[in-house]
Amino acid sequence: MQARLEEVKTQVQATLDGAIATLPESELRDAMAYATVGGKRVRAFLVMESCRLHGIDARAALPVAAAVEALHAYSLVHDDLPAMDDDDLRRGMPTCHVQWSEATAILAGDALQTLAFQLLTSEVIGDAEARLRLLRAFAEAVGANGMVWGQAQDIAAETADRPLDLAEVKRLQRAKTGALFGFSAMSGALIAGGDSAPLGRYAKALGLAFQIADDILDVTGDEELTGKRVGKDDAAGKATFVSLLGLEGAKAEARRYVAKATDALNPYGEDAENLRDLARFVIERDT
Repeated sequence: MQARLEEVKTQVQATLDGAIATLPESELRDAMAYATVGGKRVRAFLVMESCRLHGIDARAALPVAAAVEALHAYSLVHDDLPAMDDDDLRRGMPTCHVQWSEATAILAGDALQTLAFQLLTSEVIGDAEARLRLLRAFAEAVGANGMVWGQAQDIAAETADRPLDLAEVKRLQRAKTGALFGFSAMSGALIAGGDSAPLGRYAKALGLAFQIADDILDVTGDEELTGKRVGKDDAAGKATFVSLLGLEGAKAEARRYVAKATDALNPYGEDAENLRDLARFVIERDT
């Protein structure tokens, strides 16, 4: 799985670099390129494996994988802004607004979001109906019914009268983190016009396992390894899986979701082994 993940990282970075290089030379273009460097590329990996499971070749899958990573980069650039999480370190580098300016970071995020939708219109992906299915699902996943709603709830929780309970944290994270995971995992089925339900169940469990691992790393992680500040959630009094379940309880919950994720892949047999490995990887990582 690691070799496949590295292959996907290289392919997706080249696709993003190529798309951004077509833009006019400017600070905006430089900031967009800066924001898309590095990362685990878990979402892109989900796209590539989902497409492989449904007989979609890599050439058709790559624009979709690049689109989800462009969208993810935009979300991180905006999430790091002073008005939101106010972070100064991301992927081991100064955040976009620190490296450039708040205005440039906002515009770079805006441009990366629209680039994501542009990439999904590529004719190499499939016919017009397949691309329309992707665009509709993508808009639903990343907008006010999905990721952006989750981000809004996360910000609102910081000034709420009481901390969120476990059910509310799960609902928030299913949107903020899980919605884009879901689109990525189901993308191959969407292109092929197949049944996306098993991969939807896989992604729902995987997204929660991933977020629990992030919460654990915020408590136990090393800033040099994670590439971002740690201990911020606790300092802000934020309700997390660790604050609600305790460290060992959160680890047990993460393992439970990994088991649910791998069980959801049973219809695909051995062909889904990379996705099973990914589920285990998301709770074993140190970044």
